Amino acid sequence: MAKSDVWQGTLALMVLKTLETMGPLHGYGIARRIEQTSGDALSINYGTLYPALLKLEQEGYIASDWGMSANNRRAKFYRLTRAGRKQVDRAAREWDHTTAILSRFLSPKEQSS
Repeated sequence: MAKSDVWQGTLALMVLKTLETMGPLHGYGIARRIEQTSGDALSINYGTLYPALLKLEQEGYIASDWGMSANNRRAKFYRLTRAGRKQVDRAAREWDHTTAILSRFLSPKEQSS
């Protein structure tokens, strides 16, 4: 099966959840972890990832610091902020609500009158 692009609107939640689970990571590490978590079904485009990271940082959900990567290169590491932790919970609830609604359309059950 070919790798899919990330669905519109879901990348931010995947980034936040990845940082919540893994702790601080650089962009490449975030992308690899999302791809790995998806069972390599998703392909992360860096032209999409870095603008998403910038937007999350501007919104106050993540913060960044420069550090050294495992291969001894300078890299920007992203971490979840307190507001970001709240946003993970809020976005996860919204996603659960949205998918519950969508599932009603994809597998309709007979409606009782």
